[in-house]
Amino acid sequence: MKVLHVITGLDVGGAEIQLAMILKYTRHDSDVVTLYNPGPVAERIQAAGTSVRDLGMRRNTQLGMLPNLRSLIARDHYDVVHAHLFRSQIYARPAARLAGTPVVLTTEHSIGETHIERRKMTAGVRGLYLASELFSDATIAVSDTVRERLIRWGVPAGKITVIPNGLDTAELSFDPAARRRVREAFGIPHDTYVIGALGRLDPNKRIDLMVEAAVPVLGERCKILVIGRGEDQARVEAAVARLGVTDHVIFGGFQSDTAAMMAAFDVYVSASAQETFGLSVLEAMASGLPVLYTACPALDGIQTSQARQVTGTAEALGAEIRKAVEAGPLPREADHAVFERYGMESVVRRIDDLYERLLADRTRSSRRRHRGSR
Repeated sequence: MKVLHVITGLDVGGAEIQLAMILKYTRHDSDVVTLYNPGPVAERIQAAGTSVRDLGMRRNTQLGMLPNLRSLIARDHYDVVHAHLFRSQIYARPAARLAGTPVVLTTEHSIGETHIERRKMTAGVRGLYLASELFSDATIAVSDTVRERLIRWGVPAGKITVIPNGLDTAELSFDPAARRRVREAFGIPHDTYVIGALGRLDPNKRIDLMVEAAVPVLGERCKILVIGRGEDQARVEAAVARLGVTDHVIFGGFQSDTAAMMAAFDVYVSASAQETFGLSVLEAMASGLPVLYTACPALDGIQTSQARQVTGTAEALGAEIRKAVEAGPLPREADHAVFERYGMESVVRRIDDLYERLLADRTRSSRRRHRGSR
């Protein structure tokens, strides 16, 4: 089976990393197209042997790209086109159907309560999304929370399949040597307690709230290490300066080795206002870290002592951070019961099975139509 994945861009983010891991474990032949910005994840995918083509879009409303994408899809005769992220869904779903692709589906990674991929969920955005959804056979929701949001938005429940994001837990396991290496690189003494945050810096992640909560414990023996980049960095840096803790908050920028960064932390804090899944929380847990989080649908209904949900206020978060710092670094042991559901191999197997089931349904439907026309 030939599968084309279409994604908005391949800078570092949860959906982009998920795609790279899907390609690692899939049993089908796959290619990738980005609408623009073939960033570091594109390099990772290409190094592993998968083709990545960039359409080079310059703006959201570049409608001339639709026939270009349709031609590309038609030329290579894909069995499945799988779209990831809002802009690629808007272009890829109609392009694939116009190209005669048998199976068109999407994974919804980023629909929140009020925003989809940092876009406000206006009537126009909703209308565009649902119009392009008419060209699709199915939507994968990465959590039950995402499924319910999609249904409320107007996506038919019968077209939605819940398949969670996955993790390559072996790659994320704790490495003491990486801990030493990362701390040396950032000038952090070995006995300093490190509060960690990792991911795209955007307002939803509320890094400034996490910093505000941690202010009472920060000092020479306790630092915050923020790994990631994004449009919210300047605002967060200004908040750090206003709080008077510039010397104790380290902005590490983009780092490709997530496991090594997690190894350098002593506690992981996720203060997001909302999440569709909460992948970084699971990555931290796979590294054996204790975790404090405000939103993580992936852990809904799962009992674990490794992660604690906290009310999203500076006072509540600060109280839990203080307890973690006072307890000191804990032994690095992942709660493996959590990952029986989220192992990457089993997740990708479910995606591949869905492709095959949809293609078989499409083939049977075509045969029935053919017999009926005779």
